[in-house]
Amino acid sequence: MTDTVDLDRLRRWENAGGTWQLERRHGDTLTISLCRCDGGEEADRFESAEPALIRYVEAAGVDPAL
Repeated sequence: MTDTVDLDRLRRWENAGGTWQLERRHGDTLTISLCRCDGGEEADRFESAEPALIRYVEAAGVDPAL
């Protein structure tokens, strides 16, 4: 089993053309909104404290949505 389940999920979403937003960061827990590629409507949302996902989001320079 991989320890990058949430990062893999986010990258599959990106590879399919979807976008995402960091909705919230509370300590080491991120709330990610997965948005449709045809208008940006939220299709799903998940929370994660996965270190690989946190590093990926930080490297992308994404700030929480206001």
